[in-house]
Amino acid sequence: MATIIRGSDFTADKAWGAQLIANMNGITTRLHWTDKPYKWHINDGEEVFVVLDGTVEMKYRQEGEELSAMMQPGDIFFAAIGTEHVAHPQGEARVLVVETEGSV
Repeated sequence: MATIIRGSDFTADKAWGAQLIANMNGITTRLHWTDKPYKWHINDGEEVFVVLDGTVEMKYRQEGEELSAMMQPGDIFFAAIGTEHVAHPQGEARVLVVETEGSV
């Protein structure tokens, strides 16, 4: 079965609402819509975070220092195991997140 998902049309009824796209052996791919920041967190495994639409400020801690990057559509953030991070959308944003099933 094949599926086409129009990411730019996706909305949710709450911030960080998601549509599950795939679960491949415990690794999920989800499309998220948000207009509010998430929370500081560390995933159970690695995470790939792709901005599809909008602008997202990604804050993360590395070697005790808080860093920040403004992400545009097409930008990708990779969080290695143990990387504390938080996403702050600047208005509405749509992001694709690939992570271990059940991660925060």
